[in-house]
Amino acid sequence: MLFPTIQYAIFFTVVLVASWLLTSRPVRWKLAMLAASYVFYAAWDARFVLLLLGATVFNQVMGVAIHGAEDGVRRRRRVRLAVAGNLAILGWFKYYGFFVASLKNLLASVGLDSPFPLLEIVLPVGISFFTFQAISYVVDIGRRRIEPAPPIDFAVYLAFFPQLVAGPIVRAREFLPQLATRDDRRIDVGRAFGLITAGLFKKVVVASYLATTIVDEVFANPAAHSAPEILFATYGYAGQIYADFSGYTDIAIGCALLLGFTFPDNFDRPYTARSITEFWRRWHMTLSRWLRDYLYIPLGGNRQGRVRTYRNLMLTMLLGGLWHGAAWTFVAWGALHGGWLCLERWLAERRAERPTSDPELAPVEPWWLETRRWLVTFHVVCVGWIFFRAESFETATTMLTRLVTGWGAAPLVTPPVVAVIAGIVAVQFLPRDLGAALQERFAGLSPAAQGVALAMALVAIDALGPPGVAPFIYFQF
Repeated sequence: MLFPTIQYAIFFTVVLVASWLLTSRPVRWKLAMLAASYVFYAAWDARFVLLLLGATVFNQVMGVAIHGAEDGVRRRRRVRLAVAGNLAILGWFKYYGFFVASLKNLLASVGLDSPFPLLEIVLPVGISFFTFQAISYVVDIGRRRIEPAPPIDFAVYLAFFPQLVAGPIVRAREFLPQLATRDDRRIDVGRAFGLITAGLFKKVVVASYLATTIVDEVFANPAAHSAPEILFATYGYAGQIYADFSGYTDIAIGCALLLGFTFPDNFDRPYTARSITEFWRRWHMTLSRWLRDYLYIPLGGNRQGRVRTYRNLMLTMLLGGLWHGAAWTFVAWGALHGGWLCLERWLAERRAERPTSDPELAPVEPWWLETRRWLVTFHVVCVGWIFFRAESFETATTMLTRLVTGWGAAPLVTPPVVAVIAGIVAVQFLPRDLGAALQERFAGLSPAAQGVALAMALVAIDALGPPGVAPFIYFQF
């Protein structure tokens, strides 16, 4: 069930009305939300509702067992068991085929057969997202940051449909307190509809336009395209994945807001970053914080010396790449980002070791140096997107090779394509508070004026968007 469809609009309208009617009856409200979330998930593949239910029961039982552990050693063992159980399920569905195929190719190179069968396993949509939420729940119980929630509350948290299949990754300590007090808060309708409208425009108009006009065609057969087309297809994919993913999370956050929940922001103008470190503070922020708190810091973070800090950064990004997809291209994408993070940290350490006349006065960098850093960062990110989008290493290497050797005519690089790509980047340099100010203005309108404005926006989006709705990019992860 895709967000930008009549089917979802009807579904959400029914759920929203039910939510309003049951606000004063919390138990019935929770049961209604749980039923709606399972219906939403069943629309993708009804068989995997049992998987979601099983994950809910397993993690609730383990959460209670972890909380009841009498000493730290036993508690840590139970946390490890819970995490291992979650990763085993994720590994089976998402990585079995990848590792077996890789092993088969490796053994075939030395004339041996693989002892493991290569199976066709259907990947449950959203499994990476709800698995990470479940892991954060049991780990936070083990860290004594939260207590086990009532079973119905945890079931609603894990299955809550706005963010179920593609995030943002919401932690239990962010969601559960709101579940207990949701009837005490006013709903920011202006912000909610502003986010939903902006998300629909990003996805239906911007992302779809870039995909259909240049990105899909070039990535499908890069050898047939010139260097300018490959360059702008790469820029185009940078714009497409931002518009697609941030558009989805805007809609998810807006829908959750109408149901009484405030989700954490997931994007903060990522293409304004002047370093890869800053990029990861702005891109998919809920995943970045998750990797930091549940992987990088447990590995030792930066507390065990320089070499181990670099190791931990690389491992975190390699595993983060693998989380996105079971393919070596994603590992290469993670390695690129991990290696650049290590380089930036090494350079920062070198600068910190240089003597200065007044260490308390930070030098003001000239505008051209800031611009250079932005350009380098943006293009490192774009090179990474080539591996992220490419179907294989061969496709990625062909793209990179043609960037140097394939200069020629570029019929796909049209003024509208260039304008849309430039617009996506340029709009991120606008003041951060501009969106909030526009939402405030919208909220100040009368209900009739709000309805007219929304109707006009939806008609424009429908007119500008192509026929049909392509799946969101992050559904595959």
